[in-house]
Parts: sequence; C-alpha cells; structure tokens
Amino acid sequence: MSFEKVLKQATVCYLCRGSQILLAIKARHIGEGCWNGYGGGIEGGETAREAAVRELKEETGGVIVLPEDLEKIAEIDFHNTKTDGSVFVCKVHFFIARTWVGEAIETEEMLRPTWFEIDQIPLDELMPADKKWLPFALSGKKVKATPRYAPFQKSLLEDFDVEFVTRFDDPE
Repeated sequence: MSFEKVLKQATVCYLCRGSQILLAIKARHIGEGCWNGYGGGIEGGETAREAAVRELKEETGGVIVLPEDLEKIAEIDFHNTKTDGSVFVCKVHFFIARTWVGEAIETEEMLRPTWFEIDQIPLDELMPADKKWLPFALSGKKVKATPRYAPFQKSLLEDFDVEFVTRFDDPE
C-alpha cells in the first residue's frame, strides 16, 4: 500500500527564462513520476512566498530566489480523495521566478531538470489537473481552480473550470 501524504497548504515555483520553463520529474509523494515545478508544504509560521523560496532551494540543490522576485500565477484548491473515501483540500500557491542565482541539479526529490519551450511542455506527462490550468497561467493569466482528484492524485474525478482573476485575496 502506498503512503497517502496529506498537505493542507503548499507551494510550487517554476523557473522561467525567456520562452522556456524548467521542469523536473517528481521522485516521490504527490506527483511522483510527473514533470512538475519545485515545491512542497508550507511550514508553520511561513508565508507561501517563504515556503516557495525554501522549497526551491532544497529541491534544486541550491537555487536562490528572493521572495519579491516571485510572481503568483495561480491558486488551486485541490480536493484529494483518500482510499478510505475521506477528502482533504490542499490550497497550492503557484509562482514563477524569472530572476535567480544558481543552477538546478538533480536531487532526491526532483529528477532530470529539463528546460522546455513553454509551448512544448509535455502536457500528458504533467499531473492530470495541471495540463488544463497551467498553459493559461503561463500565458499571463492569473487563475484559480478546484480540481477533484481520485486517490493518490493519479486521475481526476470530474472535469473542472478554470477561473481567471485579476488578483489573489489570500496572503502569500
């Protein structure tokens, strides 16, 4: 039986340069085996931006970004069904960074860091919900969504809408 990780607040950060985005393959837990950005849970006392900075540094092997250099692109409330039928919601704050110091290397958490042209992201190899909302967010729109996942976040239980917003209300 696989471990069912439960997170209530998390963050993901994508590094972007020109028309390219850096993705890596998630090595474990939620998103395992999928191309993804860098991120994880928000720890007690941290803001979403602080968590994004910390997680990016940990998962890239040392890339440093300043909180003020993060641009929030999405806020997604993932409704995750567990194998016992219970549901937990994880609010994930998504950011992009265009300025940073260092180079991403492969780590225990993130494998094969690879630069992709934004219009050539391997959508079918992302987490199921990401292939729907991420292209909008990378095109400059700010998005919100509420996808509903089956156990282990391998498939969606239903289609979902993507909402376009001008700003995010939650503190970052």
